[in-house]
Amino acid sequence: MRVIKVGGNLAEDAGWMRDVARAVAASGVETVLVHGGGKEVSDLQRVLGLEPEWRDGLRMTTPAVLDVVRMVLSGSVNKRWAATLQDAGVDALGVSGEDAGLLSGRVSHGGALGRTGELRTVRAELIRRWLGMGLTPVISPVTRGADGGGLNVNADDAAAGIAAALEADELLFVSDVRGVRSGGTEVSALDADEADALLSSGEAAGGMRPKLRAALRAAESVGAVRIGDLEMITDGAAGTRIHPTRETAHAGD
Repeated sequence: MRVIKVGGNLAEDAGWMRDVARAVAASGVETVLVHGGGKEVSDLQRVLGLEPEWRDGLRMTTPAVLDVVRMVLSGSVNKRWAATLQDAGVDALGVSGEDAGLLSGRVSHGGALGRTGELRTVRAELIRRWLGMGLTPVISPVTRGADGGGLNVNADDAAAGIAAALEADELLFVSDVRGVRSGGTEVSALDADEADALLSSGEAAGGMRPKLRAALRAAESVGAVRIGDLEMITDGAAGTRIHPTRETAHAGD
């Protein structure tokens, strides 16, 4: 069983979504799909006069911004992914992390980012039941807080937490990027020290920062963790594999 997190610049592209859905269907692997949708959240924020603010790759989430996050992630994006998967022959179930307390969390960064949160627990048994019924859960990362309110949890972090709770065989971070680049070169693998160096130097920037941090955490408990494009879904050698210890081999070495 594997967890796939989908996002990136092509996440709104209907053709790319269809390609991902077809790859999931063709693979025949039991799958949980977790999605982001940050660009659409930002677009709607601007329409509503709420200019997006970021700190270290994470969105500043006021109560008004949380409403936008819910509308986009748990609403339109979630249902679009579920529909696209169903069109490809995958029996998909679209849910929010708030539904049935599927994902529970707490406010992060001491509240400095508003309703931005971090994942604490996952109702893994509920996901396993859906999988046992032949369903493919499609999960929005909006999470239920300890106070009953919603939390904007980064989708990469949510996917990592879900994969760890399920003891997944694999976690794939799928976007339009073929892999992680180090020194201007795409690499086939990274260990913890090398990933930390990319983060410390700033070479890993923007959305790659939370993705790389989430991948490092997940690598401690998930069978395999890779970052790359949709080719990873059907090709076990594609993308950049993240190792928790120093045992990497770079592409071309």
